[in-house]
Amino acid sequence: MNFPSKLIEDAVTEISRLPGIGKKTALRLALHLLKQNEAHTEALTLALSRMRSEIKYCKTCHNIADDEECSICKSHRRDSSIICVVEDMRDVLAIENTNQYLGKYHVLGGVISPIQGIGPEELKIESLLERIEKNKDSEPVKEIILALSATMEGDTTSFYLAKKLKEKGVSVSTIARGIPVGGELEFTDEVTLGRSIMTRINYNTD
Repeated sequence: MNFPSKLIEDAVTEISRLPGIGKKTALRLALHLLKQNEAHTEALTLALSRMRSEIKYCKTCHNIADDEECSICKSHRRDSSIICVVEDMRDVLAIENTNQYLGKYHVLGGVISPIQGIGPEELKIESLLERIEKNKDSEPVKEIILALSATMEGDTTSFYLAKKLKEKGVSVSTIARGIPVGGELEFTDEVTLGRSIMTRINYNTD
């Protein structure tokens, strides 16, 4: 692709680094921004810059947050006795959009994948166990919902977690398989995902 301007070329190169965006789409976006009011482009640039430099991760559940603790963890309307374990913050957004779940979350930051060199120690598993132990006397956790993608890595992670959680005496359930095998949670429609949360089943490690 030949560019009439090095500045346009550089912008297209950077935009096309985003997932799912090719050079043609990146060019359309770059030209669109070029036609916009300068204040609009500056506002976008500032928002992205602030997001990158100021975003925090919740000290409790590891979800994205504006403060030390996210709004879900701080909310007294959420049920602290139920924790839904997910792979990343995109899954939190997907479940929240169903309006079917009123408990809290724990974001692992990935799934166990030996091929990619990701073991249990790279995930936020230890902090989940510590969280359960810490709240044992004040706000005991009664149920852990494993809401991981129906992939080999997701199932491996669920099995590993269920074994660990069994030692803590906590009830472990998993979302119902309305989610297609091999499917990613974030791409599942809200109705199916909502029903999977509501019709969750006990996780059996035997």
